[in-house]
Amino acid sequence: MKNFKLMATMGAGMEALVARELKEMGYATQTENGRVFFDGDVEDIYRANLWLRVADRIKIVVQEFDAKTFDQLFEQTKAFPWEDLLPYDAVFPVNGRSKNSILHSVPTVQAITKKAIVKRLSEAYHTHSYLPETGQRYVLETAIDKNHVMITLDTTGDSLFKRGYRTEKGGAPLKETMAAALVKLAHWFTDNPFVDPTTGSGTIAIEAALIGRNIAPGLNREFDITDWDWFDKNIGQTLKAQARSMINFDEPLDITGYDIDENMIEIAKNNAEAAGVGDDITFKQLAAADWSTDKINGVLVANPPYGERLGDEDAARQLYSQMGDIYNKMPTWSKYILTSDEEFETAFGAKATKKRKLYNGALKVDLYQYWGKKIRH
Repeated sequence: MKNFKLMATMGAGMEALVARELKEMGYATQTENGRVFFDGDVEDIYRANLWLRVADRIKIVVQEFDAKTFDQLFEQTKAFPWEDLLPYDAVFPVNGRSKNSILHSVPTVQAITKKAIVKRLSEAYHTHSYLPETGQRYVLETAIDKNHVMITLDTTGDSLFKRGYRTEKGGAPLKETMAAALVKLAHWFTDNPFVDPTTGSGTIAIEAALIGRNIAPGLNREFDITDWDWFDKNIGQTLKAQARSMINFDEPLDITGYDIDENMIEIAKNNAEAAGVGDDITFKQLAAADWSTDKINGVLVANPPYGERLGDEDAARQLYSQMGDIYNKMPTWSKYILTSDEEFETAFGAKATKKRKLYNGALKVDLYQYWGKKIRH
């Protein structure tokens, strides 16, 4: 099978997590801002789409070259055997990006790339009329950085955060990939209790259960590559069957999600059912201020409503203060709280062990980490 240079893309601040996921799957990686490179064949492409929890997309790096004129962009793009990747009837939109480059007009970059590929395919398929573009989707991107051109082909389709289980969302939902990142950053072991005190539509608890059960996050969906004529559908079926056989049904899990809103609890339960982990999570209606526990060595991960998100800073800080009153009396628990409020530590009443900058969409947020002193059972 042909080997490709592959690129996983992810939100800012998630690169190390994706690189670790790929290394655990046996791939050698190279990391840059917002992307991790690795090599693999079509089976590896499908496997990465199926199993990566924190990445957004898997792309094939089709071409790389330098270009300072539109002529150079056209000729070098046209020189590639696009007929090896794109069938006669392919639908192939071209996205574009450019920074610090002479070719800075993105619409022109997109148009020239498209024109070059159309010319190449028209010659290869011996047609003088328009290409039909009635078949499967092949999304391309021409990204130019410091006059270096990289043309990629997206194998994923809808972003990997779309796991297929979220039937309804709350007011300010967290992407599934971000929720998985928070669980990974919390270093939770399945023999310890896991709590999300502001669970909303249940995403963090559900992602914890998927990790605890070793359920591949892409098991309930498909990817663009599945429909391509040079991809053998049996590969996908085999890898999914293999993933199903690797689910760990025996591990006892102690995962709880709480929310003040009973409607959100119903939504969370439905989402968990759709994800196949309905029996693994206990969802209850309870205000964060009313929660307490006598369990030890737990992990708590919260994405509480923050002022910027719900428009009421005072109410958010009151909640942080109530959380601090409870959580600061739980020394064996590790607490991970995500917020954009830079005054969080003051309201919470304790300085974090560590703070990590992340992005929730375009919003800069910090993950405040309070590490527990674990007691051996």
